[in-house]
Amino acid sequence: MASSTHKQQQHLPNLYGAIAAPPPTPSAQPNHHLVSSSDAADALSKLLHRLPPTLSLPTRRSSPSTTSPPSLSFSDPNLNHLLLSSASKLGFFQLTSHDISSQLANSAETESHSLFELTKDQKESCFPKNWPLGFDADEEEDEDGKGTESFCLDAECSTESTNLLLSSLREFTQGLEKLGLKIIDALANAVGFENPIGENPTRFCSLMWISEGLHGENKKPSGGFYPYVIGLQYQLRCQKYSLLADSGWVSVSPQVDSIMVTLGDIAQVWSNGKLKKVRGRPVACLGDGNNYRCVSMSLLVTLPIDSRVTPLLPMGVDDDIGISDDEESQARGNKEKKEERLFNSFSFEDYAWRVYHECFLFKDPLDRYRI
Repeated sequence: MASSTHKQQQHLPNLYGAIAAPPPTPSAQPNHHLVSSSDAADALSKLLHRLPPTLSLPTRRSSPSTTSPPSLSFSDPNLNHLLLSSASKLGFFQLTSHDISSQLANSAETESHSLFELTKDQKESCFPKNWPLGFDADEEEDEDGKGTESFCLDAECSTESTNLLLSSLREFTQGLEKLGLKIIDALANAVGFENPIGENPTRFCSLMWISEGLHGENKKPSGGFYPYVIGLQYQLRCQKYSLLADSGWVSVSPQVDSIMVTLGDIAQVWSNGKLKKVRGRPVACLGDGNNYRCVSMSLLVTLPIDSRVTPLLPMGVDDDIGISDDEESQARGNKEKKEERLFNSFSFEDYAWRVYHECFLFKDPLDRYRI
């Protein structure tokens, strides 16, 4: 070992020569070479004053201003126009007239709170484990040492325990599902494609996503993202949400007792890109850097896992009747241009698994399917 060490030392270069002394230490320097702290501060001040006026230090990114989503009502005679405008420009709106009572929404929230009071063993054993259904806990903890938790339930709010009845939550979920199907049908009529769902229970499924944890702006919702057609959230109290829309993060505050409606990625593909979307579920927050723990209930109307997602062709146009041959030819050419697909079709299961397990805060997961 000593011989090996000696050989290594022979190959090390002598940086200071054979007889050179080691470099002087600061304490060995003459006193007149030392610069006082005040002199250093003066030099730094002069340097800063010489910087170009356009050069500035980075500032903290300001939070987006809070806006009120467009309000829609099924009783409005201009519903189709307002629905198409909101859906094609923003991807979200609030429904101010509906059949969901605030009493039912409050009862459902109370039952949702009780789920998070269960022990960890109960949370893991009382709910199905058929992905994405069941209990999910985020291993990443916040400053208080608490992670985020969520439950994904089917439309029946099925559990493995006879002690968890969840009757109010079930009624609330099914009421939102019925309303969601009505909104999808209205969207199809407004945009101009045939509704592939209707009321056929084999063509859609509903997921009630209940999440709890530390929320704030630009935070990923607990439970991961999951693709959907539309999402619905009842506004029980004055509450601000952050939405990751196509235009970036948007801060909105819906009216109390309204239902916040967001269009998902499946709706955007169906409409062949005519509709904007919200990526993932809305995130409840206070804004201005404040965070707090809360429970949110999001109903997602989505597709069965074995579905295939593809752009839908517009319905037949009746207003071509009575036009000339030249006009008909021109109209057909315009339709063909409009009907060019912007997305390739893809497996819903593969897409859902990918967006659930990967973070897409900065990249649109639909980009890989764009033509």
